[in-house]
Amino acid sequence: MQKLKRFILSFSFFSLAMSSMAAQSIEMQVYKSPHCGCCSAWVTKMQEAGFSVTVIDQNNNNKLRQQKHIPNQLASCHTALVEGYAIEGHVPSADIARLLKEKPSIAGLAVPGMPASAPGMDIPGDTTPYQVVAFKKEGDMSVYNRY
Repeated sequence: MQKLKRFILSFSFFSLAMSSMAAQSIEMQVYKSPHCGCCSAWVTKMQEAGFSVTVIDQNNNNKLRQQKHIPNQLASCHTALVEGYAIEGHVPSADIARLLKEKPSIAGLAVPGMPASAPGMDIPGDTTPYQVVAFKKEGDMSVYNRY
C-alpha cells in the first residue's frame, strides 16, 4: 500500500512538473496600463504558472480588442495574446492551459469586469462567483468555466 501511495504521489509531482515545464515554453504578450496593480498581479500569476510573459504597457487596449474580436461587454483591464488566442481580463491559468491543450475554434477567453475573487485581484476572503467566457470572432459567446 505504501508503494502505491508513493507511486501516486511521485506521478502527481511529475505531472505537475511536466505541465509547468510545458507552459514555460509558451510565450504570452500582455497589454496593460502601466499604472494597474491588479494587471501586474495577474502577470505574476501567469509567470508562476510557467508562462514566459512579455508586458507591453499602453493606456488603451480598445484597438487591440477590436482587432482580436473581443466583444465590448467582455472588456476588462488587460489583454493577453497566447498562441493565436486572445485572453481578456483575469482568466485563471488553468483555463488558459485547458484552452491551449484542447485548441477549440474560438477567438479567446475572457473574465468580464474585475471580479474580486479572480486571479490577480485576490481580495482576501472574497468568494464572489464569476464566469470565464469563450468568445468567437462572429460574436458568439458561451460559458467556458465557473468559479
